[in-house]
Amino acid sequence: MNLDNRYNIITLCGSIKFKDEFIKLQEKLTLEGNIVFTPNFFNNIKKENMDLETKKMLDKMHRQKIDMSDEIYVINPGGYIGESTKSEIEYAKAKGKKISYLESIK
Repeated sequence: MNLDNRYNIITLCGSIKFKDEFIKLQEKLTLEGNIVFTPNFFNNIKKENMDLETKKMLDKMHRQKIDMSDEIYVINPGGYIGESTKSEIEYAKAKGKKISYLESIK
């Protein structure tokens, strides 16, 4: 927690195929005293089945979560980072956000 008694805000980024890792990390970071933003859903809707407008809306929402965050935490088991996540990392960098990774990157 920051010295001004404000909770750190973290947005989790990564492929939603890593649902279990998202859930574990969300719980861990929350119990460490962080506010954690995650993707809006994991099961019911597949991104490839969405229309373009819905995809754009969800991407815009996720970027707004990044805007509200102090940092992003990239969930990258086995070092996997997809195109969407790469874009979110670049966005966070451009906004001056701290970037953490589940697994170290090379």
